[in-house]
Amino acid sequence: MKNKIKKTFNKLIKIFIGLLVILFIVIPLYIYVQNDIIANQTKKELLKTKLPNNTNIIDSISIAGKLTGSGNGMQYFGGILVKTDLSKEDLEEYYKQFRKNEWSFLISKQSSSKIDVIEHGDYRFKKYKEIDKEKYYIIYSWGPTKNDFVKELDLRGH
Repeated sequence: MKNKIKKTFNKLIKIFIGLLVILFIVIPLYIYVQNDIIANQTKKELLKTKLPNNTNIIDSISIAGKLTGSGNGMQYFGGILVKTDLSKEDLEEYYKQFRKNEWSFLISKQSSSKIDVIEHGDYRFKKYKEIDKEKYYIIYSWGPTKNDFVKELDLRGH
C-alpha cells in the first residue's frame, strides 16, 4: 500500500513540475517568439517592396517591445536602411503608393547608426557607415495594433 501511494505521489510531482515548466518556460517562450515573428513580418514587407532606382538596402531590423510613448503595450517595428542619391521628397513620393495607413512606409533621414524614430532603447543599424551619411534614409513601418494575448502577456511591452 505504501509503495502504491509513493508511486502516485511521484506521478503527481512529475505532473506538477511539467505544469510549472509549461507555465513558466514554454508559454513565455511561445509569446516571445510569436511577437518577434510579427515584428519580422513588418520588416519583410519592407524588404519585398521594389526599391526606387539608384537605391540600395544596406541593413534591416525588426523589433518587438515598448518602443515609443508611455504606458504599457507591445509595439512592432520594421525598418530598412537605404543608401540613395534621391531626396527625402523623392522617396516620399515613391513610397506613398505602398502605404496602407499612416504608420507604414515612413521615411526619415538617417544621420547615424542609432535609430532615432524609436524613443525607448538604443537600437542601431550595424552596417551604417559614416561615409556619405547624407545619402542614408530609414524606411520603416509600425506593425499591427491588434490586441491578443500574445501581445499583452509579453513583458517587453511593459
